[in-house]
Amino acid sequence: MKEILITGMGIVSALGNNVDETLAALQSEKSGIAPLHYLRTSHTEFPVGEVKMTDEEMIALLKITENEPINRTSLMGILAVREALVGAGLVPAFNQQRRIAFINGTTVGGMDKSERFYIDFFENDTKNAYISTHDCGACTEMIADYFGIFSQVDTISTACSSAANAIVLGAELLKSGRADIVVAGGSECLTKYHLNGFNTLMILDREPCRPFDATRSGLNLGEGAAYVVMESEDFYGTRITQISADKNINLRQSVQSASSALPKIQLVKLSGYANACDAFHQTASSPDGEGAYLAMKKALEDAQLTTGQIDYINAHGTGTSNNDLSEGAAIMRLFGDKIPPVSSTKSFMGHTTSAAGCIEAVISILALQHNFIPANLNFSEKMPELSFEPVAPQSRITNYKLRNVLSNSFGFGGNDTSLIFSKI
Repeated sequence: MKEILITGMGIVSALGNNVDETLAALQSEKSGIAPLHYLRTSHTEFPVGEVKMTDEEMIALLKITENEPINRTSLMGILAVREALVGAGLVPAFNQQRRIAFINGTTVGGMDKSERFYIDFFENDTKNAYISTHDCGACTEMIADYFGIFSQVDTISTACSSAANAIVLGAELLKSGRADIVVAGGSECLTKYHLNGFNTLMILDREPCRPFDATRSGLNLGEGAAYVVMESEDFYGTRITQISADKNINLRQSVQSASSALPKIQLVKLSGYANACDAFHQTASSPDGEGAYLAMKKALEDAQLTTGQIDYINAHGTGTSNNDLSEGAAIMRLFGDKIPPVSSTKSFMGHTTSAAGCIEAVISILALQHNFIPANLNFSEKMPELSFEPVAPQSRITNYKLRNVLSNSFGFGGNDTSLIFSKI
């Protein structure tokens, strides 16, 4: 088994509706966190990272029949998957003989429509079609059905590590030979249940979040979707050769005809990954960060890298008192006195929960491709418990020769996953 390559990626979040917009926002240090606008709730005191499109606008963009029941999670997922497939050159030049698996991470699923039409479900039959779109698996199926190309469809629901675990499962499918190509990631929309649940935990900040700051007081919720296309080095080489050999298909022209914004992809590989669970608490991380430490350590071992070879850590960094202290302790334990640059990009688009693992994977890949380290926005005061501080705004490291990036995604129950992306 040769390297697992990332051959395409797509993303939609508060930072933008595609890869190019996301990159521009990161490099200009422009946050997408703003007052609530699209979610129908009375809790407007909490800033959030919303995708800047209505459901109706996404439906029109995707040319979906208006009376067809679909939820926001699925709409965002379709947008991101489409960009990933186009970027990998899989549409419109598509060979049905390929085994393409779709692995989707989500937890909220179609809850946005369930809570909106809850009363209708009891009082009349006008919105009953939305009942079937509620569960996580239904969202995955709706995304997959839009494209009609997937030979295997699976759903991962492990809270905030869902999308990262989707990537892990996808890599295992490639290594075991059960798939030729994998599209993996996650999608999650904001809901009232979502917002109220985190509010009940008293971990929402009424100001823009400040990960790894001594004055941090909680997270900002976000929404979005991101997916990566993964292939083995051998299969990708064969696929591109076959496409190029067909005189009727010009790969670059066919891709450009499907999308006016073709990402300039420098190939990156998924060099290592690991999942660990410390099962310390239903919602809190362990004080010593045992699960985070084990996930990072095992990912390094899987990649056959040393701590000194990691050039940047895209931290889980939620901005809560518990997480940042726990993750920081784990980073210090593993990296000692030689901690690489660290930042949390949740200060840009909020905590996108189940989608976070792939949204931040895409950000990590962009950092590798463009040799920069995203800033940890809103940081001003070092945490006294930690030996390091994150990359502060306006001190973003550019023209930095990144080779290996570690991306952390930690979920409720201590389900912790670390991914390592490396240049070829």
